[in-house]
Amino acid sequence: MTVFLSLVLVVLLGGVVYSLVRGIAAFLQSTREDLDRAPDSGPSPMQLRQNKMMMNRVMFQAAAILVVAILLFAAR
Repeated sequence: MTVFLSLVLVVLLGGVVYSLVRGIAAFLQSTREDLDRAPDSGPSPMQLRQNKMMMNRVMFQAAAILVVAILLFAAR
């Protein structure tokens, strides 16, 4: 079971890195026009993508923490 959970942890950490890189790429693609938009115009598509990638990263991190906690509990 430890090997399986370790593999799951590696996959989750890969998801964290993937989401982080995609979020940074979306941030870098934001133009000055996105930053100078009127506040009442709503979020731009790039801002929505950044938000989505951040939420994905947080979810992957939470799942990874849960797997680490299970691994530590199983190691007792």
